[in-house]
Amino acid sequence: MTDQQRQNLGDLGLFTGAPQHENFCRIRDFADTRETVSSSKPYAWPVGKPITFPDTYEFDGTVRSTEEFLADTDTAALLVLIDGEIRYERYLLTGGPDVPWLSMSVAKSFVSALVGIAVEEGHIRSIDEAISAYVPVLPGSAFDEVTIRNVLQMSSGARWNEDYSDPDSDIFRLSLATVGFGGTLDDFVASMVRESEPGTVCRYNSGETQVLALLVARATGRSLADYMQEKLCEPLGMTSPGYWIVAPDGREMAYGGLNLTARDYARIGELYRGGGVWQGEQIVPAAWVRDSVAVAAPHLEPGRPIVGGHPIDLGYGYQWWLPAGDRGEFSAIGVYNQFVYVDPTTRTTIVKLSANRRYGTSTEESSNREMETVAFLRAIARHDH
Repeated sequence: MTDQQRQNLGDLGLFTGAPQHENFCRIRDFADTRETVSSSKPYAWPVGKPITFPDTYEFDGTVRSTEEFLADTDTAALLVLIDGEIRYERYLLTGGPDVPWLSMSVAKSFVSALVGIAVEEGHIRSIDEAISAYVPVLPGSAFDEVTIRNVLQMSSGARWNEDYSDPDSDIFRLSLATVGFGGTLDDFVASMVRESEPGTVCRYNSGETQVLALLVARATGRSLADYMQEKLCEPLGMTSPGYWIVAPDGREMAYGGLNLTARDYARIGELYRGGGVWQGEQIVPAAWVRDSVAVAAPHLEPGRPIVGGHPIDLGYGYQWWLPAGDRGEFSAIGVYNQFVYVDPTTRTTIVKLSANRRYGTSTEESSNREMETVAFLRAIARHDH
């Protein structure tokens, strides 16, 4: 990464209230990247009959305007698929059908899929093995002798602060390592500190995803981007190039650095809605998909996972968020309101790409609007079309 790129990243002003829609569509101007290319057999989504769209939705006991919500959260893309057909597609601000957008933590769900594929292929023997059997960490540090399963469930016991409004938080220190300050990404995760007994507390921790990506790279002997190219981009028929942000040492920013178009993000949702099957081919093992989107222990139930020091009314699987209820919903979620949401009951996948400028300026829902976005997406999925 050049000095100018470091300066440009510093000028983004993340979590300060600064508008970001001019930036999230052109991250390669700010950082080094590693490209993923479109599939040799691209699959274009079929287009079905346009749906009627809800003008309002309910949240926190009030009826709210769809148009106001889209504007207030700086929405750049809204894509709705039902039964694998595009039924609604809209772009605003700097979004567009061919515009790659920064995923933030939506990337975590892609990393989880790659872990599952690596297990199926025998590169990883079992997720009940210690992740330190594959990844070098300091003795007694957070990931020493901790199972891969616990890391997948954000339950390693590592000490962590993911408060985006706190410039001294761990997530900010991890971001500095991404741009080459304070050591490498590998060094960062190798020296993290344990705070609680593994498998007892779900504490949202971007460092967990970074160590999972290192696991994939060391187990397969390939870069994360290269493995994803073969195992996801190619078989899923991705139609546009994408890219990962990479640190100065060449390691991908696995916890949030993936950039794809809305149409290509939708593929991970549809793949998991189909139990890991795509066009008749089992891409991700069915059992892995099932376990990834299920609450497996009390500390993973909605209301128990902790983000930035506060519990959130969502459950957690293998790097997927699980809304409360009995519909089997699941979602990949990234800061600034990036979503790939799936409601299997209505056979719906929705992608919302955003640049909510107020995100992270406080820890309040009124700024971050994640639970409100879940309510909004639910209203779309459950609307009488």
